[in-house]
Amino acid sequence: MKQYLELVQTILDTGTWQENRTGIRTISMPGAMLRFDLQQGFPAVTTKKLAFKSAIGELVGFLRASKSAADFRALGCKVWDANANENPQWLENPYRQGPDDLGDVYGVQWRKWPAYKLVDAGANDQIADATNSGFQVVTSFVENGREQVLLYKAIDQLRQCLDTIIERPTDRLILFHAWNPAKLDEIALPACHLLYQFIPNAVTREISLCLYIRSNDVGLGTPFNLAEGAALLHLVGRLTGFKPRWFTYFIGDAHCFLEPKKVPTYH
Repeated sequence: MKQYLELVQTILDTGTWQENRTGIRTISMPGAMLRFDLQQGFPAVTTKKLAFKSAIGELVGFLRASKSAADFRALGCKVWDANANENPQWLENPYRQGPDDLGDVYGVQWRKWPAYKLVDAGANDQIADATNSGFQVVTSFVENGREQVLLYKAIDQLRQCLDTIIERPTDRLILFHAWNPAKLDEIALPACHLLYQFIPNAVTREISLCLYIRSNDVGLGTPFNLAEGAALLHLVGRLTGFKPRWFTYFIGDAHCFLEPKKVPTYH
């Protein structure tokens, strides 16, 4: 874990103090990257305790599109408890549906991304194309004197990635993400690890993953997310017949909390 320790040291040496929503200052630096060859081993941090079972439990919850902290607890992952039930802003949010509710976090966006199309009522070819791909007409209405048709479907982004890896492994569009601007005010925590891109090699039958994280607590969150991302790549490789290779981990705001947090959260 030499890369990881060097990143922590770089943040301590070159970072600057920043205020944030938790009320506890961080020492932060913009832009960081870690890169691992999974054929040389699994990127498990060994210089501190790694909550591996919790990380895998969270991943399973995401794959199930879970939106309740209770579902994650049942999988051995308690990291969502505070976000669901102790965050004052979320407790006052009108979209919160009671204890343990998280809103449409990560897995819901991964597996059930809410997609809409708005087309002219007379655009029969467009409506037919949309319905053939699984969209359903929700309603119609008149806007600016023109009748419009609204169509909807839930997109399983991860399923699309798996299908594309198998059918078109040279495609450079194999990615999914969890940053849905329309949902940011309706969820307990906006996505931190928000963009996953799979890069298969059809010649070597290897598959790599690039993961972008907008904000990461390097002391607590990075080891957790490294294990989770590497496990996901292994799972996708198993499902598609590709051997996992490079796991590249990008961080936008890389920071360390140097005091105990008032509100426990691993992000």
